[in-house]
Amino acid sequence: MDSKSVLRNTAAAVIAVTVAGAGSAAAWAEGAAQPATHLGVWKMRVKLDAPRFRPATPKLRNKAYAFRMVSRRAWSGEQFQCLNSLWTRESNWDHRAYNEGSGAYGIPQALPGSKMGYVAQDWRFNPQTQIRWGLRYIKGRYGSPCGAWGHFRSHNWY
Repeated sequence: MDSKSVLRNTAAAVIAVTVAGAGSAAAWAEGAAQPATHLGVWKMRVKLDAPRFRPATPKLRNKAYAFRMVSRRAWSGEQFQCLNSLWTRESNWDHRAYNEGSGAYGIPQALPGSKMGYVAQDWRFNPQTQIRWGLRYIKGRYGSPCGAWGHFRSHNWY
């Protein structure tokens, strides 16, 4: 918290206590005059270039999860860039992507999709299961996402 927000919160708390404690229940019951209260008005400035909250899309959540998994494997940021390029081309990070021509399914476009079932049985609708399977596959077959991306670029499949 910055010093301005601490000051605002403290002032708001002081005003709330002052207003709440301005008159006792006995004084109100006896018909005493009501205390005058002042409710402060807070003015805030909003920066026009401030980032606005946007709910994360499934695509962004999938990328964020994949980034965490790539980092846990001690692969570099360059490896994630290769993975991003690869899976953007394959499925555009859609965990429901289905290739009618080949039958490939999910973010990593597993062929057949059912082989992702050895990671977890929710492979049809859980992007995290698909990402975990895809990273295992890439590591086992190509060594790294950049290896898989290089193969994809030369053969148009991985």
